[in-house]
Amino acid sequence: MRRFMSFVAGAFCGALVGSVLALIYAPASGEELRSQLRQRTDAFRDEVREAYAARVAQLEAELERLRGRAPAG
Repeated sequence: MRRFMSFVAGAFCGALVGSVLALIYAPASGEELRSQLRQRTDAFRDEVREAYAARVAQLEAELERLRGRAPAG
């Protein structure tokens, strides 16, 4: 779980730095930049949600596997 959270934190920081650099150096208008930033933010949020859902499913499967092996008490 620690590795996953480190990945998420790193991805977030990277996206933030990339967004700031894009705003500083891009030759597009403000409205175009805001639109692109909104799209990238939405895509990043979707990726994080998918990674979260996949990890939850993996942990639930592992929990069920472990429960299946545990003696009834």
